[in-house]
Amino acid sequence: MAFQLVVPSIAALVFCTLAQGSDAGGMEIYWGQNGNEGTIAETCATGNYDTVHLAILPTFDNGRTPTINLVSHCNPYSSGCTSLSSDIKSCQAKRIKVMLSIGGGAGSYSLASADDARQVATYLWNNFLGGHSSSHPLGAAF
Repeated sequence: MAFQLVVPSIAALVFCTLAQGSDAGGMEIYWGQNGNEGTIAETCATGNYDTVHLAILPTFDNGRTPTINLVSHCNPYSSGCTSLSSDIKSCQAKRIKVMLSIGGGAGSYSLASADDARQVATYLWNNFLGGHSSSHPLGAAF
């Protein structure tokens, strides 16, 4: 039963932290899987969206280190994606929610145990939310 409680807690934590100060409703878009889609700041500047989902964090289960994949926008293995930080902050200043999409349309995702779920939650908290880590894939935006 503890495992079932941890996963919804992750989603609630991510939603509440990233959505701070935002209005509800409106259009949403997934950003990050098309190299021709422009920057996050350009997407937010259109005024068409209330939420931008950064897509995607496809690797996270069975003890693997979570890894973000934003196609040609940045490389988390070299310089990381910290260059996106100012764009994300620009969206947030416009009261646009910026969320991290976990999983994806292809593949099989599962958490093997409650411990696996805790490890993923801890990683997400420390690297994308308010925790402490020497590495923040998206810089100081979150």
